[in-house]
Amino acid sequence: MNMRQALGTVCQCAKLARKINCQRLEGERFYGHSASRVLNSLRQMGFFESMISRGTYHQNIRHNSYTTMEEMTPEEKACKFQRPIAQTTIDEEEVSKFSALSALWWDEGGEFEALHSLNELRVPLIRDALVSKKTLEEYNIARPLDGFWILDIGSGGGILSEPLSRLGASVIGVDASEENIKIAQAHLIHDHAIRERVKYVNTTVEEIAKTQAGKFDAVVASEVLEHVADANMLVSSACQLVKPGGSVFFTTINKTRIAYVAGVLLAENVLRLLAPGTHDWEKFVAPKDLSYMLDKNQCVTRLLHGMFYNPLTKRWSWTKDTSINYAIHAIKAESSDQQNVWTTTAEQRKQESKD
Repeated sequence: MNMRQALGTVCQCAKLARKINCQRLEGERFYGHSASRVLNSLRQMGFFESMISRGTYHQNIRHNSYTTMEEMTPEEKACKFQRPIAQTTIDEEEVSKFSALSALWWDEGGEFEALHSLNELRVPLIRDALVSKKTLEEYNIARPLDGFWILDIGSGGGILSEPLSRLGASVIGVDASEENIKIAQAHLIHDHAIRERVKYVNTTVEEIAKTQAGKFDAVVASEVLEHVADANMLVSSACQLVKPGGSVFFTTINKTRIAYVAGVLLAENVLRLLAPGTHDWEKFVAPKDLSYMLDKNQCVTRLLHGMFYNPLTKRWSWTKDTSINYAIHAIKAESSDQQNVWTTTAEQRKQESKD
């Protein structure tokens, strides 16, 4: 996007701000309950179409030809979810990208500012879901997550792992980047209160699933799914790692036109909230697809909620609109029969296609 195009976008944003009266006045904040007003106003102005027409993007965004799992035939689903033996969740380009930013993880006003702010939503989401399983006698107001074991997939510098451990949880953070793990470990040293409850491991989720299946009360993959080479395998491994009756949490980006505009063109190229190239629309996952993958791994979706980031206040809030960012909470079935979608035989897949 050149300077003239960027200026045009800024002018449209200013026009929108005036239209919905969301100027940043003293003592006034624009909260997420107005997110739908923002999105509707943007659509009415033709903002998304004009933004898309200015960028370089894949043809399936232009023609809106993305097919969800629900729209696929059983044969297409079986083909898409068949796991090649040599596959891995690691995307070397993504690992290198975040390794280069490793020293910035704990700069709360820097590259990861939005992730720090996201803790205002994701930490209470995880806490409340797990605490609901405790009796009144078991509840500890100072450490409500005491006794829970949580796996934080793609833990980065420990932005989410540390606050969860401060609530009493024992947390294992895994990350494919050795540099990220070193930053997380170095930061943890300074906090004597939690360093015995947090451990960071430089590995992949599929590797840890080989030895720790069914060991965790909760598995969290926050802002990770859109950065891996194989989202199917990550979901499968997460579901393997959680105990029957345990919880799986995801926060990620929807696969929509508006998500491309807001999460890639606007956030990276105009507002510079993220470094250009941080996201790839092709890796975004629609809520229906994520629910489908969870269901195939014996995890039932209990909550699906939209999340809205306001770049003016730099705060996140819950919203009903899931077209950009969303969170999912799923529960693993209380069953001894934990058949996995990746290990089904060709005969079983053929029978599923007939059904």
